[in-house]
Amino acid sequence: MQRFLLAVDTVNTFIGKLFAWTIVVLTAAICYEVFSRYVMRAPTSWAYDVSYMLYGTLFMMAGAYTLSRNGHVRGDFLYRNWPVKRQAAVDLTLYFLFFFPGILALIYSGWGYFRLSWLLNEHSSFSPDGPIIWPFKGLIPLTGVLMLLQGIVEVIRCTIAVRTGAWPDRLHDVEEMEKLILEKAATEAESEAIGRGAL
Repeated sequence: MQRFLLAVDTVNTFIGKLFAWTIVVLTAAICYEVFSRYVMRAPTSWAYDVSYMLYGTLFMMAGAYTLSRNGHVRGDFLYRNWPVKRQAAVDLTLYFLFFFPGILALIYSGWGYFRLSWLLNEHSSFSPDGPIIWPFKGLIPLTGVLMLLQGIVEVIRCTIAVRTGAWPDRLHDVEEMEKLILEKAATEAESEAIGRGAL
């Protein structure tokens, strides 16, 4: 089971890191637009479309990766002090009450939104050039599917944690700064206590 959980984490990590490069392309496009507009006095007609498509792509395709790292923002000032079994039970309940209905709605409506755009060969109406927009809209149901798959993995993790009282391992390539600071403070406090005890 752990192999399956980590395999899904790995796929979503690869996708998240691959699409993270869109921020470099977005930065280059915006820098070019600023240079063209203010130095060359020749603004581009495509900068607005490129900027919202690239930012939207980055935002959507990083969702499952962020979920795999348990990195979505939450008000966890109470949650972090709960025992693991209570954390997992609350997470499990919230997945079924809110996450899965929302993600299934995203897939269903996103597919219809994409399909209509594809059938019409929709182009952007925000600029004179009007680049095709249906590939961008196609990311909506794709994001939903990736999030659904990662959500299933998270439900399995919650179920294991409810049974065993310990969270199963997950891939770690980044850590929240707050977590690192708290761990460092705990280590320093422990070293200080040992040092005082030795005196």
